[in-house]
Amino acid sequence: MNAPLLTVKNLRAGYGEMQVLYDLSLDVHPAEIVALVGSNGAGKTTLLRALSHLLPWQGDVRFDGHSLQSLSPNRLFALGMVQVPEGRQLFDRMSVEENLLLGTLAGTARDALRRNLERCYGLFPILAKRRKQLAGNMSGGEQQMCAVARALMSGPRLVMIDEMSLGLAPVAVDALLDTLRLVRTQGVTVLLVEQDVHSALHVADRAYVMESGRIVREGPASELADDPEVQRAYLGL
Repeated sequence: MNAPLLTVKNLRAGYGEMQVLYDLSLDVHPAEIVALVGSNGAGKTTLLRALSHLLPWQGDVRFDGHSLQSLSPNRLFALGMVQVPEGRQLFDRMSVEENLLLGTLAGTARDALRRNLERCYGLFPILAKRRKQLAGNMSGGEQQMCAVARALMSGPRLVMIDEMSLGLAPVAVDALLDTLRLVRTQGVTVLLVEQDVHSALHVADRAYVMESGRIVREGPASELADDPEVQRAYLGL
C-alpha cells in the first residue's frame, strides 16, 4: 500500500476546557474510502473540525507528508483538503450552479470551471437539470448531492464528509454511496464520518470505530461489519 495521504497521530482537541479527542491516531491512503463510525457524541464531527483547522488542536497531522500545524483553512483548501459539513450548509437563495461555483479555487480559469462543472453534472445528472433552480427548493437528497458536488468543484485530493446520510431516504443514500465509489476510481480519497454504520461499512475500504473521543477498533470495513461487538453495538444484530 502507498504511503498515507493523511496521517493523524496523538490528536487532542476540544472546546475550551472541555477535551473531546484523546490521543487519536488514524491514516487515510490515496484513492481509498475510509469510514469513521460511532454513536452520536463520539467526537466524529470534532475530529473533522480539528482537521479543517476550525478548532485548535495538539498532535501531529500531516497531509502528503507535510505538517498542517500552522496552516490556515484557506491553505488546506488550496492543498486539496475539502470538507462537506453536516447539514449541507448550502446558500438556499442561490441557484444550484451558483452554489457549485462557490466551491472553486480563487483564480480558477474559465476552461477549468467549465470542465469541473461538467464533471459534477456527469456525476449528478439531476443537478444539471436543476442548475438554475434555487438550492433551497430541492429535496434533501438533491441538496446533499449539491454539497458533495460543490466540494468536488476544486478538484480535491481528499474529501471529508460529515454525516452524509443524515435525514435522507435510503434511495438517496444509496445513490450518494454509488457516487463515492465512482469518485474513488477517479483518484479522489474520501474520509466518511457516519452515524449510519451499516451504510459506511458497506462502502468503505477500511474503517475506524470511535467511542468517547478515542479509536477503539480499526481494520478492513468488511471485517468490522462481521465483528460481533460492532454488530451488537451499532448494527442491531
